[in-house]
Amino acid sequence: MERPARGRRPDFILFFIVLVLIAFGTVMIYSSSYMLALQKYGDGYFFLKKQLLFLVIGLAIMITLMKTPYTWLRGVAYAGMGVSLVLLAVIFIPGIGVTKGGARRWLNLGVFTFQAAELVKVLVVVFLAHYLTRKSAHIQEFVKGFLVPLGVVMVPVALIVRQPDFGSAVLIVAVALSVLYIAGARFRYLAGSVLALVPLAATLVMMKGYRMDRWNTFLDPWKDPQHKGFQIIQSFLSFGSGGPFGVGLGDGMQKLFYLPEPHTDFILSIIAEESGFIGICTVIVLFGLLIFRGFVIAFRVQDSFGSLLAAGITILLAMEAFINIAGVMGLIPTKGMALPFLSYGGTSLIVSCMAVGILLNLSTYQKSAPRGEAP
Repeated sequence: MERPARGRRPDFILFFIVLVLIAFGTVMIYSSSYMLALQKYGDGYFFLKKQLLFLVIGLAIMITLMKTPYTWLRGVAYAGMGVSLVLLAVIFIPGIGVTKGGARRWLNLGVFTFQAAELVKVLVVVFLAHYLTRKSAHIQEFVKGFLVPLGVVMVPVALIVRQPDFGSAVLIVAVALSVLYIAGARFRYLAGSVLALVPLAATLVMMKGYRMDRWNTFLDPWKDPQHKGFQIIQSFLSFGSGGPFGVGLGDGMQKLFYLPEPHTDFILSIIAEESGFIGICTVIVLFGLLIFRGFVIAFRVQDSFGSLLAAGITILLAMEAFINIAGVMGLIPTKGMALPFLSYGGTSLIVSCMAVGILLNLSTYQKSAPRGEAP
């Protein structure tokens, strides 16, 4: 087994990008949530204080993982899948699982609730990186190189669909197929699985009225502007009223009980209104740089496990950002997925910091850059 040697400093460009996103997100959470927190809890700083607590935990985990050799993840890869199944199963136990908005996705930890599917996303990437590295000689075989790893991943996916959290389930499958492709699985197996899963996904969408509502709202939000299309229309108004430079930090109107969930899934709409086109471009560029640095790490890391791990984590963060950004812009149906590092939410922030901590550690095991190439 490959034993990588550590010899470089962490990728501080990546670290800086993440810190900028977190800092900007913290400011925007305060701006977007103040009036809601004041009305609901009598404390305009309620959400900000909770997010700062999550931030301390997340940064502590990030720094710890940055300093801890990533090779320990090999030893817990299979156990991690077991932990995933346990976490997803106990959600359905009364008193432990928490239901919000008709979905049972959270574990009651007393101080705060924890969304298990967020952690499962990272654990799935760790499992696939380890399994596909160990079975690299069989990667182009249908059973060992494709069916077994995908079948294992589909078990937690089924539990996530049951919650229901269809968007996270689709995301995990998409990330898994991407990692399988990078590892060298045959393209015809991947294409065949997509052709088989698309009708299944369509059936699951049609089985739930609210999923069809999201699809129909995506196609024509103005058909029901006061109910089903209300949120996305208010998001459009946020983008439109922001103009090139925004109305100014704290001066947005949509957060004043017009746009639902302004500090969580639709925080980008508030960013668009208050900082304008320039603010949106800045966010997109920062995510683009984060993804670029992640793939640079994946390309340069010394061993196959680390390379697949870095690629999988980068793809996960990229897809989460894309789904949120495209959703609030009306380019795809809304999902209700947090924007990494920017949206309010403890689980999302902590797990995203965990993922970046692993990436930062992987960056210390990179091969030397060729002469003349940017670090």
